[in-house]
Parts: sequence; structure tokens; C-alpha cells
Amino acid sequence: MLCANAGMAHRAMPMVELPTEDFDHMFSVNVRSIFLAAKYCVPHMPEGSSIISTASIGGRRPRPGLTAYNAAKGAVITLTRGLASELAPKIRVNAVCPVSAPTNFDRNVFGRDMPEKLAEAVVAGIPMKRRATSEDVANAYAFLASEDASFLTGVCLDIDGGRSIQ
Repeated sequence: MLCANAGMAHRAMPMVELPTEDFDHMFSVNVRSIFLAAKYCVPHMPEGSSIISTASIGGRRPRPGLTAYNAAKGAVITLTRGLASELAPKIRVNAVCPVSAPTNFDRNVFGRDMPEKLAEAVVAGIPMKRRATSEDVANAYAFLASEDASFLTGVCLDIDGGRSIQ
């Protein structure tokens, strides 16, 4: 299994204020890294292998302030589906699309932990009334890598507590 879990965000701000270098960095870390991992790993992966990438629910349902990040994660979704089509049936390619989780991601966006009022607003938009945990995402990875998911390819699994249905 190739676990393509690279990713980072930029400071929250309107896209037109984002420095061009930060925009380019979003695509380099969030998309190009997956391209390079696949490019150099696929030739060595045996039949039945699995590639799983981390996208984001923001790639499906973007919100203001993280437009470049959301665009990069949208590109991960498209990259996943295209690569799944190219590599089937030898290798399965899927992605997970987590919602906000209390990780170092918040520090990248805000320069500190997510402000309490904003965290409350984020949770209010999630039907399950909590943010994702690292275990939620790891469990989705484990499922997609397992034989139980042997017929799934090109799937971008929302790990979002229902945010995408709101």
C-alpha cells in the first residue's frame, strides 16, 4: 500500500490576497507529492496493491478563506479518479476526504489552535456534532486498504460526520 498523506494548508485569507508563492506551494505539497509518489512507486507495486491519498471535504465543499488549499485538494480528488482509471485492475486508487480535525492543520491556518468560537461554528455545521479524529481517518485508510474494499477504486470517501450533506 502507498499511503499518500502529505498535505498542508495556508493561512486563512481571501484568495486574492494569498501570495503567489503560497498558492504554488499548496499544489506542490498537496498534489505534486502524490504525483511523484505514484510515479516512482507504481512500477514496483505488485498486482493487488492499493494507493490511498488524503484529500479533504474542502475539495468537494470549499469554504472561504482556504480557496487555494481547497483547490489543491479538489485536484487530489481528480488525480485519484484519473489514476484509478489508469491503474485498474492491477492497483486500486482511492482517497479519504476528512472534515476539520484538531491537528497541527489548525496551527498552519491560524498560527495557533482554532479559536473556540470558530471551532463551535465548525462543529455546528457537522451533523455528528464533532470534528474528525485522527482515528476516524486512520480507520478509513485501513478499510480502503483491506480486502473488504477490494472492489473499490476511484472512491473518495467522505470522513466528515455528514458535513457534505448539509
